[in-house]
Amino acid sequence: MTLTEDMENDLFIADILSKSKTIAMVGASQNWKRPSNFVMKYLQKHGYKVIPVNPRNAGEYILGELCYSSLQDIPIKVDMVNIFRGSEYCPSITKEAIKIGVNTIWMQLGINSEAASKLGKKNGKNVIMDKCPKMEHSRLSGALGLAGFNSNLISSKRNVSNSPPLANRNGGVVRSNELETLAIHAGTRPDSAAGSRSMPIYQTTSYVFDDTDHAASLFNLQEPGNIYSRLSNPTISALEQRIAALDNGLGACCASSGHAAQLLALFPLMEPQKKIVASSKLYGGSITQFTKTFKNFSWEADLVDVSNLDAVRLAVKDPKVKVLFAESLANPDGNISDVSALAEIAHEVGIPLVIDNTMATQILCQPGKYGADLIVYSTTKFLSGHGNAIGGAVVDMGNFEWDKGRDFSKLTKPDTSYHDINFYETFGNHAFINYCHACVMRDLGTTMAPLNAYLTLIGLETLPLRMKQHMKNAEIVAKFLIAHPRVSHVSWPGFKENSYNQLAKKYFEDGFGSVFTFSLKEGYDAAVKLVESCNLISHLANVGDTKTLIVHPASTTHRQLNKEQKQKSGISDAMIRLSIGLENHKDIVEDLKGALEI
Repeated sequence: MTLTEDMENDLFIADILSKSKTIAMVGASQNWKRPSNFVMKYLQKHGYKVIPVNPRNAGEYILGELCYSSLQDIPIKVDMVNIFRGSEYCPSITKEAIKIGVNTIWMQLGINSEAASKLGKKNGKNVIMDKCPKMEHSRLSGALGLAGFNSNLISSKRNVSNSPPLANRNGGVVRSNELETLAIHAGTRPDSAAGSRSMPIYQTTSYVFDDTDHAASLFNLQEPGNIYSRLSNPTISALEQRIAALDNGLGACCASSGHAAQLLALFPLMEPQKKIVASSKLYGGSITQFTKTFKNFSWEADLVDVSNLDAVRLAVKDPKVKVLFAESLANPDGNISDVSALAEIAHEVGIPLVIDNTMATQILCQPGKYGADLIVYSTTKFLSGHGNAIGGAVVDMGNFEWDKGRDFSKLTKPDTSYHDINFYETFGNHAFINYCHACVMRDLGTTMAPLNAYLTLIGLETLPLRMKQHMKNAEIVAKFLIAHPRVSHVSWPGFKENSYNQLAKKYFEDGFGSVFTFSLKEGYDAAVKLVESCNLISHLANVGDTKTLIVHPASTTHRQLNKEQKQKSGISDAMIRLSIGLENHKDIVEDLKGALEI
């Protein structure tokens, strides 16, 4: 049996980890900073017997185990061989492994050998390439550790063993790709201690250590776990796992707000004197953050019309550019980005594509399917849905190779604050999310409150249902407005005459969102008067609430922008933004109708 990329991968890996009790680690190192030492120590703590194999250290002890020169020198039966050697050595190591009768040949992160894989399969062995047993064990066991990685497994049974499940019904887990199921279950097995079916609020600052070695291992990033709630917290970790699952991403990191999530996404990638290329049609607060506040980090931002792909190509050619940023569905005017085209442009020059998916949510659009590398959310909006909890999140799809393309030194060079470990070498495609927790949260402290994480988890349970009703109401309201004689324009993408209609059909299979703008023929004063004349619709600066919301962008959300920036963002004085809620559509229309008659 060999790994594929289908939904059985995780159960296959979990089955191997549950049955492989004795592991030979080829290339084990005595240096505690090396990835092999990290993995060996973690596996030992979780009940595995790990036998080091390294000719240079034969006869010596590594982490209390005698080191052997070769696999054939090991005097006991071995279930699995974990290879920490270059790909060119894997075929010969695999031959040795077959001779001693192992069941599984596991090649570590960054190690791929088709020759070794074919040889192993031919001899009936399990073969795993380019993965880490430490990371897979931590992820699949449902450990609420340092980062919210997507386990791809859900369960209504509590995990009392803190070990990966067996690949059968007795393991108590199932897999689902259905958003309705993931929105309710992902990341929240019943509490292992008390059996609570609802995720507890871990309202604590700190977590006790088992002993000094456990504490040192946590601070050295040798094993996942909680140290201090500025870095990680079990309630927040559960939310991270759920959000990542909804995007089918590798993992996520939550932050204190949507703006904090943007900072969280960009900080690992950016350096002084480097540039961000971003859409000119962003939320006004994002434009201010990018063009003004980020200058305090000596970051520059070039704003371009991302519908002009030639302009984007030209902008990202600058070697100082480290990231391309856009919104899938822009706030407030509903402009839709061609995600796959932007991803192709970004990847051609070796930079990641970051997509803010707040307005669409995973229910309407999953940018990772179209090549986005990082996805940003303001969880304050639709994900929580009730207007009670501020928060943000960054999802890493896990596909970008940080050691390729332009220099991302925070992830690929030694980090002096962690004894010169290289995050990408040590954690592979888990590097970005681990860095967010271990470094960005540690130093910038943009931490989500546990209560807000809990409230957002509750909100997410109804997200698929809510989005359907939001969109149903939005279509009715948009059609009412487009037919009204005082209205000059409605930006809802569902209209055939809308220039973004074809992109909407490509990326938004189940709807067009519920946030859009409309403009009045009479201009600024008429727009302000209409906003102030609504009695059911709430006048406030938020979107994605169960309540219908209205705001005048030129005097509020985009007020900080100068005239040129407003023009590039598509903001006019007569424009009004609506976020359509879940009230009966008749009442929403009636309130707008009355306000338009004044």
